[in-house]
Amino acid sequence: MREKQVLPVVVVALTAALVAVVALWTMDRVGRGGTATVISSGPDKVIEWKLVTTWPKGLPGLGAAPENFARRVNEASGGRMRIKVFGAGEIVPAFEVFDAVSRGVAEAGHGAAYYWKGKIPAAVFYTAVPFGMTAQEANGWLHYGGGLELWRELYAPFGVVPFAGGSTGVQMAGWFNTRLKSRADLQGLKMRIPGLAGEVFDAAGGSAVRIAGGEVYTSMQTGVIDAVEWVGPYNDRTLGLMEVGDYYYYPGWHEPGAMLETIVNEEALAALPDDLQAIVRIAARATNTDMLDDFTANNSESLQILLREFDTEVLPLPEDVLDALYESSQKAIQALVESDPMAAKIAASYFEFAEKVRTYHEISERGYLNARDRLLPPVTLTAGSAE
Repeated sequence: MREKQVLPVVVVALTAALVAVVALWTMDRVGRGGTATVISSGPDKVIEWKLVTTWPKGLPGLGAAPENFARRVNEASGGRMRIKVFGAGEIVPAFEVFDAVSRGVAEAGHGAAYYWKGKIPAAVFYTAVPFGMTAQEANGWLHYGGGLELWRELYAPFGVVPFAGGSTGVQMAGWFNTRLKSRADLQGLKMRIPGLAGEVFDAAGGSAVRIAGGEVYTSMQTGVIDAVEWVGPYNDRTLGLMEVGDYYYYPGWHEPGAMLETIVNEEALAALPDDLQAIVRIAARATNTDMLDDFTANNSESLQILLREFDTEVLPLPEDVLDALYESSQKAIQALVESDPMAAKIAASYFEFAEKVRTYHEISERGYLNARDRLLPPVTLTAGSAE
């Protein structure tokens, strides 16, 4: 009789212990980023995500895009989903963002695909191709030319889902402490320039250095590098690069339409209700468009400030230098395509679309710009002349 009375108590105790163990395991998983944090339950439950970025915290433009993405998700979900954004180094270093999202350390990330070139060679097509498509053209390829589907195929083995995460538009060639007169001036020049463009710069005689955004100012100031490409007037002015660079060259041959990415852990995305998944997708698409608008407006304003207040000397790259870089870029792209089957597959799609859109833009975008330039006063880039 005593054994029958004790048995239910033992069962209850064991059940309680099992529940406690499961709870502790769940808390541990959440603490390590294995699953999203649920901070309440029932119909009013709130899901919290961490988003890690490759950018310094608070950086305008690049750093604003993930903040805006998080805000849109938070607002559109009515507070049911909250995303907290962390800058480079707050949870993981800048160049470990992809791995963090892949492993579930964070549910989402924002950065540039060419940072993962060592792990995924073909990823460079999803930031920039030297002498390739502009932002408008690349967005057309992504969303209506099959580019996004190939991107997701590329990232699928890592459990990561990519979305277009914004674009800077055509960038500047960068800040140099040496005046470039010919391709001979590239020899031995140390420049911060990542991605496929870094290989091109190496092949043209320079020396590419891979440095995160938070280190570029000091690296230029101390002579670790002789030149740096970052983005354009908007972000370059924020980082103070006009204080450490003597010559500001254009055009951005290496990043004619630099695409950024919002990446999401596949399991974390699948675990969301359908409506929250839709909100993530729509917020990413809105952020992609908004970032280009932001850079278009603020690059224009910042260039005026650089010319007016800092006497910045803005110069075109010599044709001889552009020729050398183009020649090297064709060799680098060919080598990539020959060494990686996925790169070959993506390249075929990319360049087929690029040729078609180039033909159309010859009579649309270029045709209009040429007509406008003939009728309006010439543009002045003389330091101190901007009003």
